[in-house]
This record gives sequence, structure tokens and C-alpha cells, in this order.
Amino acid sequence: MIELILRFSIARRWLMMTMILALMGLGYWSYQKLPIDAVPDITNVQVQINTRAQGYSPLETEQRITFPIETALTGIPHLSYTRSISRYGLSQVTAVFDEGTDLYFARNLINAKLSAIKSKVPAGLEPQMGPITTGLGEIFMYSVKASPGALKADGLPLDATSLREIQDWIIKPQLALVPGVTEINTIGGYDKQYHITPLPQKMLEFNISFNEINTALSTNNSNRGAGYIEQNGQQLTVRSPGQLATINDIEQVIVKMVNSTPIKIADIAQVAIGKSLRTGAATSEGKEIVLGSAMMLVGENSRVVALAVAKKLEQIKLSLPEGVIVESVYDRTTLVDKAMYTVQKNLVEGALLVIVVLFLLLGNVRAALITAAVIPLAMLATITGMVKTGVSANLMSLGALDFGLIVDGAVIIVENSIRRLSDAQKAHGGILNRKDRLEVVYSATNEVIRPSLFGVFIITIVYIPLFSLTGVEGKMFHPMAATVVMALIAALILSLTLVPAAVALFMNGKISEKESPVISAAKAVYKPLLIIAMKLRWIILLACAALVAFSIWLATTLGSEFIPQLNEEDLLLQAIRIPGTSLSQSIEMQKALELKIQQFPQVKNVFSRIGTPEVANDPMPPNIADTYVMLIPRSEWPEPTLSHGELAAQIVEAVSGQPGNNFELTQPIEMRFNELISGVRADLGIKVIGDDLDQLLTSANAIREVIEKIDGASDIQVEQVTGLPMLSIMPKRLELARYGLNVSQLQDTLATAIGGENAGVIYEGDRRFNIVIRLPENVRRNVNKLSELPIALPNGQYVPLSEVAELKLAPAPNQISRENGKRRVVVTANVRGTDLGSFVKNVKHKIQQKVAIPAGYWLEYGGAFEQLESASKRLTIVVPLTLALILGLLVMAFGNIKDALIIFSGIPLALTGGVIALWLRGMPLSISAGVGFIALSGVAVLNGLVMLAFIRDLCQERGELLSGIIDGAMIRLRPVLMTALVAGLGFVPMALNMGTGAEVQRPLATVVIGGIISSTLLTLLVLPILYRITHQSDFKKT
Repeated sequence: MIELILRFSIARRWLMMTMILALMGLGYWSYQKLPIDAVPDITNVQVQINTRAQGYSPLETEQRITFPIETALTGIPHLSYTRSISRYGLSQVTAVFDEGTDLYFARNLINAKLSAIKSKVPAGLEPQMGPITTGLGEIFMYSVKASPGALKADGLPLDATSLREIQDWIIKPQLALVPGVTEINTIGGYDKQYHITPLPQKMLEFNISFNEINTALSTNNSNRGAGYIEQNGQQLTVRSPGQLATINDIEQVIVKMVNSTPIKIADIAQVAIGKSLRTGAATSEGKEIVLGSAMMLVGENSRVVALAVAKKLEQIKLSLPEGVIVESVYDRTTLVDKAMYTVQKNLVEGALLVIVVLFLLLGNVRAALITAAVIPLAMLATITGMVKTGVSANLMSLGALDFGLIVDGAVIIVENSIRRLSDAQKAHGGILNRKDRLEVVYSATNEVIRPSLFGVFIITIVYIPLFSLTGVEGKMFHPMAATVVMALIAALILSLTLVPAAVALFMNGKISEKESPVISAAKAVYKPLLIIAMKLRWIILLACAALVAFSIWLATTLGSEFIPQLNEEDLLLQAIRIPGTSLSQSIEMQKALELKIQQFPQVKNVFSRIGTPEVANDPMPPNIADTYVMLIPRSEWPEPTLSHGELAAQIVEAVSGQPGNNFELTQPIEMRFNELISGVRADLGIKVIGDDLDQLLTSANAIREVIEKIDGASDIQVEQVTGLPMLSIMPKRLELARYGLNVSQLQDTLATAIGGENAGVIYEGDRRFNIVIRLPENVRRNVNKLSELPIALPNGQYVPLSEVAELKLAPAPNQISRENGKRRVVVTANVRGTDLGSFVKNVKHKIQQKVAIPAGYWLEYGGAFEQLESASKRLTIVVPLTLALILGLLVMAFGNIKDALIIFSGIPLALTGGVIALWLRGMPLSISAGVGFIALSGVAVLNGLVMLAFIRDLCQERGELLSGIIDGAMIRLRPVLMTALVAGLGFVPMALNMGTGAEVQRPLATVVIGGIISSTLLTLLVLPILYRITHQSDFKKT
């Protein structure tokens, strides 16, 4: 089969050249379609169910909303687990499904369950599913603010309510139409409302209750159609308009008649445009703003959608009232472009280094060009494959591409062809005719094609373990494995077809195989070294065994992490205040915080989200704020040598003096990653699970005290589950009964008076605004005067609230978190200055020693550590299986176990170099480094194959062992050095790059470079020694 393909490629060489044009055309077309991102979207398949429940305490929310929803979800197919938060006025249940579950299928199942439990949740509450997006769906944020002195058309200043109206009714509807956008979320400003604020003394004077005001408004605010009348052949449509349209209309509504005198709304209440009771706010650079965020539909490409949103926003600016400023404050495209620049730089520099090595070592320009041509062609074929399989170009998918590995097969074929053509010309005494030349090219290619193909095949096989990873780690590393495998398969096909055809076509005329000075010098050093090594073979083997043993020990001291932290070049500072801090107080504290951060010259802009936005995709109480710190490019910093970590530490130090604030430092994407994967916003989350909140909190605090004393722990927080100040108005049932009232009537009056009650809608064109009845601010905010609130009696009289109820001010639960139907409290910690694996091991040991967990309670560990543990467990099973498969293939290729084991022995020494390289650069073991070790084992086997296959053939041909080994090793020195150099140098830019995202790729490149150095030394010295020792007896017999 292989011979047929080779003969066809050489015979139809011009056809092969035209195939290149087709590949280039297809590759370029695919490049236009290639989705680009910074990192793969690793969010699990999850559906959020949010229920707004105004006035419900966390305990009531848990009992009446969260628990029924969680119970209804049990038994849904492919449901992995549920977690929930019950907070004042909000329930959020997150259902996480097994990988591979179709999101739309999951949402349909949940929708059916929600319809079935409508009767089990309190009337008037509507559980709603979150937007059809992923955890990394927030791709674009913009601020809406007014320029200084800006006025509305009526001459009044542009305030927070006006800005929110502009966002809701001008900006949002237009952005929602952008393809790929599923939701425009808003936080900040106030919803415009028409407020009716009755004065209690007027209500008493005219004997009017809240219920009467509500009834009057609802019965005087409608339009009604009355059919049509036909008259003189004409049809008249009859309607009765009674819709309220203005403040004046509302004021003229008659509530009741007193002594034949109409009492209007204007007589007992003030009517004005008012502000809604809000759950969240936004600030920027010390001023309050409205913040909009575009959420991307699941499956779309973040860069494409973010660019489309930015373009649309520019068009929208033209339709905005004068004085309104809309600015982009966070754009995912910036990070994507920076990350892709890093990847492009690595790939281009790697390709150039490989090409330079080819020119230097092949000693023939045409041969070097043929080999180098494989790089762009294989890349174009890979891009086509990525588009077809839906793999996006990102730091991970392109992070393991090494053009050195890609050209390995071509290098071996071209190098052997030059050598054979040069020898044939010398033997012939001149230039070969076409037929002879083609035959030499065929036999030279055929001679090395099998070990070459076999080597590339083995490198492809070693990437199989990555496909075994599941969950988050699978989503992270599958694209990487898929891209490398596609690139290697493309290179393999090109080596089998294009390379022989190009050699046959272009390597005509005189073939001068000028040995490069590098190779000449290498040979001069190598031969005496090899002869000495043959004499001292046992000493060298013992030294190698000692080195392998040392590196195994060294690997255990390196520590471990999941993947290195991606430096997003922006910061996110989470400010945490005591539970019960009001929204207005949080805003003031946030403004002061932003002004302090803004003083740093490296800061471009600061903006914050406080509390919960309109769509509660990220529910926070008013005492917590996410502060986004966007930085200018590093080149513009006053001190470009300052690291991001040092700057972050300086910012935290500068703001930590502010009283009442606690801070957690992270990055925008990193925070979402951690939170969405395990519901924990940190590197490590220790979940204490059980039933009693007090016991959970006691255990959590005990765990915190232990963690605080462990090196590397920072930002330690215990979930705020208590301390929410609550004013409870306890009904006196006996007194209520005496006055002819019941609990429900009392609660209705309180809900309207303090919380406000909707009494209809005012329409302004497309826009609609609620009419709300509520006590004036000065009355409803005064807790001391609340006891005097008049409560209407059935006989038309009134009693003060204190007569029928008791007011109690006491702390209550702040929030209740649950996982799989059980309550939990989480202790979170970020890890700085040490590796995650060692830190968690230390934490587990110390907790086991010092914290007593009662019966019926248990601990679970979450956060980024979860992925490290899961990936490590799976790889410890799959990697040995893969190595066993490689050994089996080697046995099949060589027909005996001895030669297979000789080549296989290359893997431990290759890994030795990788471990030492990590240690020298102070890097822990990570899954990224693990991928490097996987690639290494393939390179080590490839080099061993090339060397051993040739030595074996030469020894058998000569019947002489020692001279066969030495001459064979000398002849194969050039291809072994070339494959090692091109594979190693292809990764050098990746190992040294300092750009955005380089830290994710650095461990992989470091491992490969270190391992290639050690594996090349092994191949050149230890492999010939092992061959001599194992085959000595065979040659003595003959």
C-alpha cells in the first residue's frame, strides 16, 4: 500500500503540486471561518432557575421556593447535581447536567418540571430560567452616564432614573438584535415608576385605606372596546378610553365620596416620578452609572459577537439624547486579540527557527525549502480540520503545536533522499537520468518511510490520553489534542505524497550534499564520545539509572497545580462588607474605593457592580461588590518591570486601610471559571455539609482558624450566612381578632406601606411604567415612627400598628446555600506563593488533625483543586495503558521484545530532562506540563526508531556488531540531531514568551525542551550501548 502511494506520488508529481493549490485555497477559506477565542469555554452544562420573591426572608425562600424546585428536579435524566442559594427576596437553583447533554433538551425538561410545581410555590411567584448562555457569556460591558451639566428635554438634569430609561428603552432593544446575543443585562440607575405617596394624616382625616386607593386606581385605568356600529354604509368602531397617561390624570382619580364631596388622589397623596426599590447598583471612577452587559448565546464565538456588539453600540450612540455618554468598559476581544498575538508570535518564531535549522543542517537550499513547505501546508490543513470539527483557535488548542514535530517525518525523508542521490551521483560519476533519479528517490523514501510513519503514528497515539479527560479538564485539553493530532495526520499525509513528489521534481541537476559545519563539528565530537561510551557502558547505564531515580524523587518535590493561572492583564477586586450593609452605604464605600484605585498610573479605568443585576445570573447581596480594574498596556507603565502580581499587591495594600471592607483578589474570567465550575469563587473551597446552620458555621470557623496558619493561604473567607439585620413585625393574634382583623390584612397593609404595591401601568408609546402606592420616604424610613402607622379597621376606625403587632429588631440568616438538597457553608481560600496540590494536601492533613466534624456532617473540597484531582486520577490510569500500547506497537514493528524495550527506554530519560527543566525554572507539575511529557514520550520513541532501525539493518548487512553500531550511529547523527533540534527549537519562543497567556503554554514548552536535550543524549549514547549489550550474544554465535 505504502509503496503504491509512493510510486503514484513520484510518477504523478505535477498532480501533487496542483493539489497544493487546492489545499491552499481550502485552507485560506477555512481561515476566514475559524472561530478565535482566548481560552476554551469550559462551563459545564447548567441551567439557572431564578425566582424573585420580594419580602421573603432567606429561611422562607429556602422552605417555600428553593426546596420545592430542588425536589421537582430530582429524577431528571442526566442531572449531575444541583446547588442553590436562598437569599432575601431571591432564590437561585443551578442544575448541572452530565457532559454531552444538549442544553436545549435540559431546559425543556426543567420547563416541564417548573410548570408542574406552580401550585407548590407561593402565588404570584414565577420561577424563571436564566439566559441561554454559558458561564463565560458576559463578553462586553458598557457604561451609560451623563456629561456634566447635561439636561433632559424638559430642562431637568439627566439623573440615574433617566439614564436607566435610556438603557432600557433605547440601547437594550437595539443591542438585543445583534446576532449571537441572548440577553442584555442591566445594573444601576433606577426603574422609572409613578409613585403615589399617601400622607397618613390625610388618610386618617378622610377615613381612606390603602386598599381603597388601590381599588380606585385599578378601576379607573383601562381602555375598553365596545364593538362597532354600522351607519349609512360606514363602520364606526366604538371604544371607551380611560387609560391614565400623565401625573395630572392620576391626581384626578376619585378615591371616594365624603359628604357628597369627591376626594381625589391629589387630596390625600403626592404623585411624582419616583425610584424603584433596587437590588443592585453600578459605579465607575467614583460616580454612579448604569452598566449594561451583553451575554452571548451558547455555542457562539465570543470575538465575533463582541465585535458586532461594539459596532452596533457605535451606531446606537447617534440615536441617543444629547449629553448621554456610552463607553465600552470591558471587551473580551481585547483579551482574545492579546492571547492570539501571543500564539501567532510563538508559531511564527517557532516556524522561523525550524526553517533556519533546516537550512543550517541540511546543507542544501532546495531540500530545506521542500521540508519547510510542510509547515504552512500542514497548518492550512489543520485549520480546515478545526473548522470542520468546531475547534476554536485559542491558547489551549494551538498551545501544543510544534512545527518541529510536524516536519520530523519530512526531515527524515528529505535527508535520506539527499544522501542517497549524492551517493548515487558519485557512484555514477555524473548527473543521473530522470528514470534513475526517480528510482533513487523512491528507494530512499521507501527506506525510511516506515519508521518515519510509525514514529508520527506513535506521537499521535501518545495524545490519546488527553481525549480520555472528562468534564472541565476534558473541555480544556480536548481541543489541544485534536489540533495536534490533525496537524500530525496532515504532516503524515504530506510526507507520504507531497514530499517525495517535490524531491523527485526539484532535486534534479547536481546534488551537492555539503555537510554543514555544525554537523561536521558534531561528528568530530560524537565519534570519540561514542567509542568511550562503549567502553564505559556499565558506568553510563548506572549513571542513567541514578539520574532517572533522582528525577522521580525531584518530581515529588515540585508540587502540582491544574493549569498555570492565565494572566488576563486586568484585575477583579471583590469588596465584601458586613451583612446588612445598605446599598446606598455600599455605593459610597465603593466610590471611595474606586477613587483610591484610580490614583495608580497603571489603571485605565475602574468600574463596579454592587448587588444583583436585573437578570440574577450573578446574585450578590448589596454588601458585596465586584470591582473591575482595567489596566493600560504594560509598555505604557511608569515601571514596565513591575509584575502584575506586584501591582495587584500594591493596590490591595493601598485600599486595605478602608474600614469595613474585606477584599478578595482575582481576575474577571478566572473568577467566573472558579464560580461556575463548583459554585466557589476561589482556588480552593472547603464545603461543610449538614443540616443545622449554627453547627455548619461553627465547623467552618474552626476550619478557617486552621487555614489561616498555613503558608500560602490568602483571601480566606467564610460564607456570610448570618448577621442580616431584620425588623420583624410580629402580629398579636388576639388583639387582631378583637379589632375584627386577621394576619393577612395586617400584612397587606405593611407590604403596601413599606415595600410598595403595584396599582397599574402607565403607557408612554412602547414604554410602560408601574404605578406604585407607598408611604413617603421620610415616614417609611423612620423605624421609630413605624409603630404609629395607622391600621384601618372594618368599622372605618384606625388603630396604631403597636396595638396589633410587636416590632423586633434582630439578626437573621443572611443566605442559605445548598448542594444536592443539603445545606452547606463554604470556606474559600486563594493560594499565593505555593502550588495548589501541596497546599490542599497540607490543608487536609491539618483539618483532619485539628477540627472535629460531628456525626451527620462532612467535608467536600471544590474549586480549581477539583479539576487537578480528577485529571490526575484519570491520567494515572490512561497514561500507563498508552505506554503499554506503544510498547506493543514497537514489538510488532521490530518483531522482538528486546529492540522494542531498547527504544522504550528512551522515555524515562526524556522525562528526566523535562522534570529537571521544570525544577530549574521553579515550575510545579501541571496538566499543561503533563501534555509536554506526553509529547516528549513520542519524540523520544521517534528518535530511537530512526537510529535503531538503521543500526539493525547495517549490523545484519555487515555481520559485524561494533562497527555496524558506530557507523550506523554516525550516519543517523544528522537526522537525530535535526529532529531533536527542530522539535526543541519549535518550542523555544513558547518557553520564553512573556505575552498574554504565555504562562499557560510555558510549562509545556519547558518540559519538551528539557526532555529533548536528555532524550537526544540517550538516543546517541545509551541506545547504541543497550543495542550492543542485548545483541552481543547473537553476533558471537555467528
